[in-house]
Amino acid sequence: MPLPSAPGIGFKPEHFAALRATRPELGFIEVHAENYMGAGGPPHRMLEALRADFSLSIHGVGLSIGGATLDRTHLARLKALMDRYQPESFSEHLAWSSHGIFLNDLLPLPYTPETLRLVCDHVDQVQEVLGRRMLLENPSTYVLFAQSVIPEVEFLSEISRITGCGLLLDVNNVFVSCHNHATNPRRYLADFPMEKVGEIHLGGHDAEELPDGTILIDAHGSPVADPVWTLYAEVIARCGALPTLIEWDNDVPEFQILMGEVARAQAVLNAPARAKGRAHAAC
Repeated sequence: MPLPSAPGIGFKPEHFAALRATRPELGFIEVHAENYMGAGGPPHRMLEALRADFSLSIHGVGLSIGGATLDRTHLARLKALMDRYQPESFSEHLAWSSHGIFLNDLLPLPYTPETLRLVCDHVDQVQEVLGRRMLLENPSTYVLFAQSVIPEVEFLSEISRITGCGLLLDVNNVFVSCHNHATNPRRYLADFPMEKVGEIHLGGHDAEELPDGTILIDAHGSPVADPVWTLYAEVIARCGALPTLIEWDNDVPEFQILMGEVARAQAVLNAPARAKGRAHAAC
């Protein structure tokens, strides 16, 4: 079953008691795969309890899809986790994070035919091992490669076409990257293959002043910015409701603050149906 077309949250242990006490109307919860690769302990006890109440999305941050090779040990641990919880969705980043050592960051790729073949091969391997379709997320980027000859949206579209994988559209990443590279986020979204999107991410970003101007950082430690909400509303008006994650990983807020972001996302998801209802009433 796919994720419900409703808002979800990234689960944080600080919110476990509130989730259990209130059982809010969430579409799903999402967790980072690497936090649950141990055999037991409190993380699994909490996730097992929540899995009984909520749909689940597992989001990888360490598979290094764009790296030179896949870590077979990591992939085996990921499969064990997927088999254990049978989530409705699994996603990873179009990035690399290991080269002999783990670098604890999501690093960008040059968009070349050679990189395209490498990433497609790795996506194929992951989907074969896991026995399921995965989603691949568009990155937030801060540099461009002179070697890149394929636009990012085309690169993602080709990966999806060749491998059959779906896409995860991070609207904040679009806004951050387009600001940093002085490009148009609406043009990016107009070209994006929305029919491949299985989930949307919304998160906050920080601004850092540099001698050459302001750079935006995908920080996940603050509310979703108004321009990102605007882009998200335009996507939903165009495509209809989609599973939408409120991604808040750092400086974790009180539960009610997070649920305020959920309510705002739900209002956006409801807007096309309300508009349709008004149009029908006017006929």
